Amino acid sequence: MDRRVILAVVLMMAVLVLPSLFVKRPPPPVGRTVGRVDSSRPAGPPDSSAGAAAANQPSVGPAARPADSIPQVREDTIIVSSPLYRYAFSTLGGRMIEATFLTYRSMRPEDRGQPAQILLPGSELLSLALLVGRDTLSLRDWRFTPSAPSLAINQPTPFTLSAQQGALTVSLTYTFRPDNYLVDVAGKVEGAGPNGAVLLIGMGPGLRNTESDSLEHHRELGVVVKDGKASLTRFTGLTRKAGDLYEPRPTAFNGPFEWVAVKSKYFVTAVLALDSTGAEGNGGISGASAVGTELVKMPSRASVTAGLPIPAAGAFRFQLYAGPMEYPRLRAIGHDFDDVNPYGWPGLRTIIRPVALGARSLLVWLHDRLGLAYGLGLILFGIAIRIVLWPLNQKAMRSTMAMQAVQPLIKELQERHKGDPQKLQQEMFKLYKEHNVNPLGGCWPMLLPIPILFAFFFVFQNTIELRGASFLWLPDLSRPDPTFAIPILMGISMLVLSWTGQRGMPPNPQTKMMVYVMPAMMTFLFLRFASGLNLYYTVMNVASLPQQWMLSRERLRRNPTLPAPRVPARK
Repeated sequence: MDRRVILAVVLMMAVLVLPSLFVKRPPPPVGRTVGRVDSSRPAGPPDSSAGAAAANQPSVGPAARPADSIPQVREDTIIVSSPLYRYAFSTLGGRMIEATFLTYRSMRPEDRGQPAQILLPGSELLSLALLVGRDTLSLRDWRFTPSAPSLAINQPTPFTLSAQQGALTVSLTYTFRPDNYLVDVAGKVEGAGPNGAVLLIGMGPGLRNTESDSLEHHRELGVVVKDGKASLTRFTGLTRKAGDLYEPRPTAFNGPFEWVAVKSKYFVTAVLALDSTGAEGNGGISGASAVGTELVKMPSRASVTAGLPIPAAGAFRFQLYAGPMEYPRLRAIGHDFDDVNPYGWPGLRTIIRPVALGARSLLVWLHDRLGLAYGLGLILFGIAIRIVLWPLNQKAMRSTMAMQAVQPLIKELQERHKGDPQKLQQEMFKLYKEHNVNPLGGCWPMLLPIPILFAFFFVFQNTIELRGASFLWLPDLSRPDPTFAIPILMGISMLVLSWTGQRGMPPNPQTKMMVYVMPAMMTFLFLRFASGLNLYYTVMNVASLPQQWMLSRERLRRNPTLPAPRVPARK
């Protein structure tokens, strides 16, 4: 029974995890790609009919116009810096063109360890347009006047951009904080008419790769939206229509939403409209749209736009988050914004996420408060788990020995009642009761470490604090071991543990085969997993050996005639 449970768990892990790790996405077909977003033109859906539809439900992007129709306007760059970040804004359209995080370095070899900068060339983040009636007016070519040529943030500091064309005036006030990536944005539109308008906020064309594995970066890209009914929708890749392989089409997300985010593996940009109670509240984001700008199934670039209603008075407000997915910061914002970083697979997140967050908090606490390396914290955590589970494992293994003792009686019952399954079942239950044996007693304690193992998979997959953390010969606990030494050590430890667990057991060819098959399967499965996960599982196996050895000796004392299995001698 125990081996079947382990095999089922391994197969389940393989089905859930292996496709995402080993299946590579097809590259863009030659001659069939739209190409990168041109920084000299606004992003938007290709059809002009979307503007009319957005009059009732605004979920479109700024209307595109030919590049030669944009007048040549001088563009300046305003740098906003603090100990945490360096943001850069363009006076042309007021968009953010750089978001560099000074406490995180880029893992891309070509970046040579420079601070991580997550915005792509031609960034449309905070590029604005106004939807007035059925007309869309892009502000992409407007020249905004800044209140200062640059800012060094050491306290909450406002920064103003303003522009005017004809009777229409737009003013924006950003408030930056030195210790936070959350930016407050307040603005006012004058001259838009008595019926108000919709502010279309650009969020494309995606996030720049800052990781050593570009395929993993591509896999983790996504658009996430959150409505006010505790509902969260996540779309892998930057387009929802995965079936539109070679034809990018706009995807409308009908609001209202509390926030709309574009994420990579470790970083996120988001527009949040959380305060809808004040006089200047907007009632949330009315809708959003996304359309891939590459003719592939899962594009890495897309035009993403969020729509924010503007009342007749013209005042509006929202917040921008452009920063790392540090759980405490995301959690502090509220409104389930921390859930933009997924810990767990759909359907299993209710079980896995609390365990993963608890494990993450403990590792970070051991590192920050006690000064322990993350690898050492993993070792201590693995040993502690085995100590906590020692009584349960003891009871489970003794239950297995009790099942072993009644096996001859069970076989006798099976022979006696092989033509009457119902009678066989009744007699077996009676036998279990007489000998005080629980047939499942040896199985369920083995399942308790499984949620922890799954949780650690996501801890190393999603926790930015572990990004780049080294230990011993392992250069990055969140990445696979380039030498494959730690998964091989994990397989050896599992082989020794399995062999020890079979000492004193009755000879069984099927069980004997599993002693060698299971470690080989697990080694292959863990080859491309994070080295920290392999380290944790190796420590768990080694910490289990004393208990397995003691119980195997107890089995041999009860059954002295049973030979211990032999490990084949090395040639």
